[in-house]
Amino acid sequence: MVILSHSFPTAGYGSDPFGTWARGQQNLGGVAVVGFFALSGYLVTKSGRNSDVVQFMWHRFIRIFPAFWVVLLVGAFVIGPAAWVISGNRLDDYFTLAPGGPVGYITQNWTLTIHQLGIYDIYVGTTPYGDSTGFSILNGSLWTLAYEWSCYLIIAVLVLFGVLTRARAVLLGITALYFALEVVRLSSPETLAQVIPFISDPVAVDLTFAFLVGGCFALYADKVVFDYRLALLSAAVVVGTLHYGGFAVIGYPAMCYLLLWLATRLPARLRRIGRVNDYSYGIYLYGFLLQQFYALIGLDRWGYIPFTVIVMVSAFACAWLSWHLIEKQALKLKGWGPGRGYRGVLKRLRTRLRPEPAEAKG
Repeated sequence: MVILSHSFPTAGYGSDPFGTWARGQQNLGGVAVVGFFALSGYLVTKSGRNSDVVQFMWHRFIRIFPAFWVVLLVGAFVIGPAAWVISGNRLDDYFTLAPGGPVGYITQNWTLTIHQLGIYDIYVGTTPYGDSTGFSILNGSLWTLAYEWSCYLIIAVLVLFGVLTRARAVLLGITALYFALEVVRLSSPETLAQVIPFISDPVAVDLTFAFLVGGCFALYADKVVFDYRLALLSAAVVVGTLHYGGFAVIGYPAMCYLLLWLATRLPARLRRIGRVNDYSYGIYLYGFLLQQFYALIGLDRWGYIPFTVIVMVSAFACAWLSWHLIEKQALKLKGWGPGRGYRGVLKRLRTRLRPEPAEAKG
């Protein structure tokens, strides 16, 4: 859905028409991101209930950062120089320490927060998206990952204090707070910064609310009734709020319920997708990166459908490599070091620091 949405501006076909139908609340890619945050909230909160805070953060780290760092390197040292040369520049002028260069692209972005969107003036005036924005934007999808990580930190704090297992109502209270902030964001955006400055970022409020809704479904899974009538009602609420308004307030919980219902009721063949090999993260990481490059070499002139199909196929190929070479290998470290939890780490330290018995020395 994100690739379908981004193909419109990156290939020069205007804005995603779904956004007009949804009255500017979200485009198709935005709906997908909200759905991802809701499902992520569900799965990550479940994970938090079954681990201590050291394990939890280690598992989140190895799932997000290795593949992210690799896509930064691919952008800076594969796609970047290729685009630079295709645009008529000398390759030796690319590899410098100048501001806005490839080294800065790595050092400014490696923490997940994107401080440098592009490299030099790559794509400015040479792609439809570069023309419309006037900026060099190498990979416009990566910005959401910092918000995802901030949501992990909220759950980490709750794991640290045992809230998820002993006081789950606290998460309901936090979600209710974000619901209120969401209402304020929509009705009076300027008030948000005045009342609570440190969470005045409207995108952070929006995506965190979706994430926390998923977390509540996880903690109260024993109370949730999955019924097709409630699923139909949820679908109606999602469609209705997208078209008439209110999606960010009542549409998010409805969509979370609908997605979870589908996850339990779809045919078994569909529910097996991603169970062993999860290519979704890689597709997300490489989609926009490829769209910008393909627009540079002229594939945007082939039409929206051919352009999008080529991006889909090649993004899947990159995701396949990312999963098998990077992500899957990183996940093998789940039980290594911090993956044993703080008790395991302390036990290992005590073993190493324990003095040898005198007879052993003799």
